[in-house]
Amino acid sequence: MLLGGLRYLIPVIKEAHNLGYYVITCDYIPDNIAHKYSDEYINASITDKEKILQIAKEKQIDGIMSFAVDPGVTTVAYVCEKLGLPSIGSYESVNILQNKKLFREFLAKHNFNVPKAKGYTSVDDAISDIKYFNWPLMVKPVDSAGSKGVSKVENIDCFKEKIENAIRFSPTKQFIVEEFIESDGFPSDSESLSIDGELVFFTLSNQRFDRNAANPYTPAGFTWPSKMERYHQEELRSEIQRLLSLLRMKTSIYNIEARIGIDNKAYIMEVSPRGGGNRLAEMIKLATGVDLISYALRAAVGEEIINFTDKLIYNGFWGEIILHSDKEGYFEQLIIDNRIKELVYEIDLWVTKGSYIKSFTGANETIGTIVIKGDDQNQVDELVSNYKKWIQIIVN
Repeated sequence: MLLGGLRYLIPVIKEAHNLGYYVITCDYIPDNIAHKYSDEYINASITDKEKILQIAKEKQIDGIMSFAVDPGVTTVAYVCEKLGLPSIGSYESVNILQNKKLFREFLAKHNFNVPKAKGYTSVDDAISDIKYFNWPLMVKPVDSAGSKGVSKVENIDCFKEKIENAIRFSPTKQFIVEEFIESDGFPSDSESLSIDGELVFFTLSNQRFDRNAANPYTPAGFTWPSKMERYHQEELRSEIQRLLSLLRMKTSIYNIEARIGIDNKAYIMEVSPRGGGNRLAEMIKLATGVDLISYALRAAVGEEIINFTDKLIYNGFWGEIILHSDKEGYFEQLIIDNRIKELVYEIDLWVTKGSYIKSFTGANETIGTIVIKGDDQNQVDELVSNYKKWIQIIVN
């Protein structure tokens, strides 16, 4: 059973069929595109743990997964625990990883590098604590996905407004305030894999943001391999392994966000036991040949993962551009300069002429991706960092 129905589930469903699995997709939005590819669709909220548990029992499923869909991850852990299905980790541990407040508290308790942070349910309580923090601050819902409701706050004047925005995107109406960690170099958002709690495959990316977007904290581009210093990469790998061991995690794909601060410290920003959005697992397969989607599916139904090699070898330099619009309107066309076409490996456009699209307030407003491959890292980095010089999205 796959929770959710977003486009990012399509390659997961296809690989599940390649492995011979019968696939049930489940959420409360029948028109979601992934349902067209599954063998069966069930209309139910993926955050309703008891309802999903009931369905899982009735369907006698062999495994359950929430891929690129944050709200379903804790439900997956709950169902696995109740039914004794192959699990990514305990419900308690997964809940810690999925809740930003609990995650920051866990990191601080166990002496990880962590920004000063505190969770709230009240706007007034957060404002009264303002002297506890150093500016600038980040305000985030504790339980949203796709960077929705995330804001950087430079001063007290707009603090309340940003908190109220975060609350709007939180299902539980909770938010976290934390000190902003300025990144030295590119932050990372990429995929990794543990087998029986051991971090056997670990990747880092060079993540970009569009400062002119409606939400400048929604990822807008990535390149691989990472340019992070090797000793910092090893430090992060070691600390993430320590985290997985403390939480007694099992076999899972992970979407991991990390960065090196200007204080030269390595920070683990997020570790979610699911595949990430933005086709990250697909990009890792293109760049390294390692099919994390296949491994995650096999683990979810209890198949043993054998002959896994932890060697990380990139076959060239890769980039991904997250296509989005700076304004609302009707999509007219995508224009790609002939000078870069030889570097364009793949175009995956999700809209057609006349489609109404919105500004980039979150990952849910993505309209497609472009995959870049080259033999020169600086060339690929330049293209992804400044793609608007060569790629235009025309909106009327």
